[in-house]
Amino acid sequence: MVPVRVAVNVEQLLSPSPGGIGRYTARLVSILADLGADVHPVAALHRRSQVAAAWAEAGLQGKAPTPRTLALPRPLLYDAWHLVGWPSISGGVDIVHAPSLAVPPRGGKPLVVSVHDAGPVLFPQAFSARGRWFHAQGLRAAARRADLVITGSQAAAAELAEHTQLGTSRLRVVPYGVDLAPADPSALGRFGLAGAPYVLWVGSLEPRKAVGTLVAAMARLLRGGAAPAGTRLVLAGYAGWQNASLLGAEDLAQLGPALLRLGQLKAAELSALYAGATVFAFPSRHEGFGLPVLEAMAAGAPVVASDIPALREVSGGAAFLVPPGDVGAWAGALAELLSHPEQRGRLAEKGRSRAAQFSWEAMGAATLAVYREALGGS
Repeated sequence: MVPVRVAVNVEQLLSPSPGGIGRYTARLVSILADLGADVHPVAALHRRSQVAAAWAEAGLQGKAPTPRTLALPRPLLYDAWHLVGWPSISGGVDIVHAPSLAVPPRGGKPLVVSVHDAGPVLFPQAFSARGRWFHAQGLRAAARRADLVITGSQAAAAELAEHTQLGTSRLRVVPYGVDLAPADPSALGRFGLAGAPYVLWVGSLEPRKAVGTLVAAMARLLRGGAAPAGTRLVLAGYAGWQNASLLGAEDLAQLGPALLRLGQLKAAELSALYAGATVFAFPSRHEGFGLPVLEAMAAGAPVVASDIPALREVSGGAAFLVPPGDVGAWAGALAELLSHPEQRGRLAEKGRSRAAQFSWEAMGAATLAVYREALGGS
């Protein structure tokens, strides 16, 4: 069989805050290449050294060619794509895939777009003015141009069908996968966490993630002496956006040195943090999938998460679910898990079993099936 030739926009890998879409994009390229696809990565205008460094950081050296860079920097490229349909990236390929709402023109070839949720429509206040503009233009472009639309969960598909113009006939649910880099055995020691109890959060610090709920809940536990001695709260991940007032000043003061903010980590460090966590907490108000929940489960961490549609679906009964935004309920759930190792053990085992049902290989195979569908209908 002749391999499918696919152009993929990989610009998310060069974003200051690549987040879950960045991880999805990296795994998409890697798995497609493993499955025999001829991947043609494309990015906006950057220095070659910057592109090469991002490619290496994503673990893609030797998997696919270093991305071809276009003549425009990211903001101008995205606006040119959305508003005037230029420049095309379809030369020399069979199909184009946009793994985010940066939607290039079709260029006479079938176009598949990954739309991960309807958050910008449902929670516009959680995005900057530029973010709202970008997502609105991207959704319009996807509605006009996409042959098929991939999303990661039934929950995301339902909200996209209800709140956008994409339409159910074009939506295809392709769950994401999970795999973790081998853990760095020295990471916990470097962070001062070796042998210490800690609650972990991973993500991009932005409004929908509701990290303030978790910080307030942990501060309440410390005030009431309801956490084991020495318990810390660890926040890891990207800077995100609109985060200046997300964490309450009084709560931060209460936590003091019990709060550890680590920022962006290497994959091996993150694996070590997941595996060593006493509890993994994910208090988001909205998600399209919630990849960190799956990663934590795969590493054997007991998970407490918000009781919202996507996280109910992904966790599949293997997480302690709590109403989003309810600080008292979150404090109670954390206190219960921190003080009951048997319950943590049961959750961890259920989480491992649930995570084993997801793989990037399955995601890649399903994505290739979507490509074949789009090509067959072109």
